[in-house]
Amino acid sequence: MLRNEKGFTLIEIIAVLVILGILAAVAIPKYLDVSGQARILAAQGAIAEIKGRLSSSQAKYMMANSGTAPNGATLFTYATSANGYANATNLASVGADFNAVVATGAPITVTVDKVQNTTLTTSVVGNFNAAGDP
Repeated sequence: MLRNEKGFTLIEIIAVLVILGILAAVAIPKYLDVSGQARILAAQGAIAEIKGRLSSSQAKYMMANSGTAPNGATLFTYATSANGYANATNLASVGADFNAVVATGAPITVTVDKVQNTTLTTSVVGNFNAAGDP
């Protein structure tokens, strides 16, 4: 009587569930790794933006001072003043999604340790060498 009925057997359903479980076990860790790498790349982008602001401030300083190149401390002060292309709030904050710390010195050090309220396992660090530094 039941020869014409169609459907899946219990063994076929279990086989599909086992295959889906294996795929999930492989795909989920890979996805988590990709999101971590994306955060690191976003931090590198934020550092590049800060370095661009420092470079623009350095050029503006040199034009205003007859081509004299600033050292790191002078550039940091200039960049975070009203004269530079960055100010104290936006030099270290390249958006609400990043926590960046900019430290004066030779070179100027930019460190990003948090992206989208997620602390990075390793902080991403970039350096900017001012033209007047040795």
